[in-house]
Amino acid sequence: MSGDKKSNYYSIGHLAKKTGLTPRTIRYYEELGLLNSIKRIEGGRRVYTDDDLRRLKFIKRLKLLGLTLAEMKELEDIYQIHRTNKKVLPRLLELLDHHFEETDKRINGLIKLKGEIQGYKERIMKKLEEIQE
Repeated sequence: MSGDKKSNYYSIGHLAKKTGLTPRTIRYYEELGLLNSIKRIEGGRRVYTDDDLRRLKFIKRLKLLGLTLAEMKELEDIYQIHRTNKKVLPRLLELLDHHFEETDKRINGLIKLKGEIQGYKERIMKKLEEIQE
């Protein structure tokens, strides 16, 4: 037997519980090509490894950071071509920079909206005072 590190195997239900994703979502990620190292045991039943668990946790993290599934697929495609993170990481930084800028724009828009709401409330309160006099 080789010195390979031992990998745990998970059913889709167990993997779903460990990741907080639904089995349907996991299958969808497989269909998109975001999760493609699925193994099958006798009877054709799928099993997932620790690598799949790590990949799904990474996908969840990227999703929280604002990346789209299409952007994640782009990163996966780059990795599949080059088989190294040397090309993936610079592209990931570009995507994160873009999402950072977009988040900043949304925050500034929300701050402006908050000010407009406050101003509108003040005008309404003033009108109410005038009506009650």
